[in-house]
This record gives sequence, structure tokens and C-alpha cells, in this order.
Amino acid sequence: MTTSASPDTDTENATEDLAAEASEVRIATFRLARRLRAERAVDSMSDAQFAVLATLKIHGPHTLGDLAERERVSAPSMNRTVNCLEESGYLTRTPDDVDRRKVNIAVTDAGRGVVEETARRRDAWLEGVLGELPPAKRVLLRQAAEVMLEVAGL
Repeated sequence: MTTSASPDTDTENATEDLAAEASEVRIATFRLARRLRAERAVDSMSDAQFAVLATLKIHGPHTLGDLAERERVSAPSMNRTVNCLEESGYLTRTPDDVDRRKVNIAVTDAGRGVVEETARRRDAWLEGVLGELPPAKRVLLRQAAEVMLEVAGL
């Protein structure tokens, strides 16, 4: 007499399979992200500093508090990041025209150039890697990118 798996065992196996899939996707995503982050215009710039420049380039000027909230760091931590970027000439602080207590932080042309050059380098690296893949795998990656954006809620 053969015994079949119980419904509880099937559920446990499905949960374990899903957990393993989630782990594989997480690891692959982080490894690719790490490799892409290695392609940068300024080697000494941290990922956090680059993220601030990119945010300012894409979304325009922010206050320190708004930047800290957007990047999910404390205001003192963001202040250190902003100070470093300001000293390097990548951003500026200017008093708000309406509320003089507020200071607006904006990316400079030099900061914009860092963001654009870094994006260009990352795209070029990825284009080179994709060019070595068979067309079917490139299609699969495009489909995976769509799903990843959906999962990320973008």
C-alpha cells in the first residue's frame, strides 16, 4: 500500500520551496546591485552619497529633513552626508525664499555630472554583459525586470 503525502506536508513543502525561491531572488538581486554599484564616476563616493545626488537630480531640491526621510536615515546622518557632498562641490544649500528658517539643498552641475556619468557607466557595463547572453535569456531578463518593478511597487 502506498501512502501519499498529507495536505499538511504538501503545504510545508510549498512553503519551503517559496522560501528557497525568495532567498535565491534576494541573493541574485543583491549580487547584481553590488556589481552595478561598482561602476561609478567617483570611486571615493559612498552609495549613500550617490543616492542623495540621484534623488536631488530626479526630484529637485529638498530640505535636510525631507532628504533624511526619503533616504530613511536620521537627520544627523544626512547632515554629515550633505556636508561632505557640499564640500566636494556636488550640492548647494540655499535659504528658502518663503521660510528663511528652511534651507533647500540642490544638486550642482558637478553633482549632476557624477550622476549622469555613473548611470552611463552602469548602463554600459550591463549592456556589455547582456550582449554576451543569448537572445532568449535577454528576453527572460526583460520579463524579470518587469516583474521586479511590479513587486517593488513601482
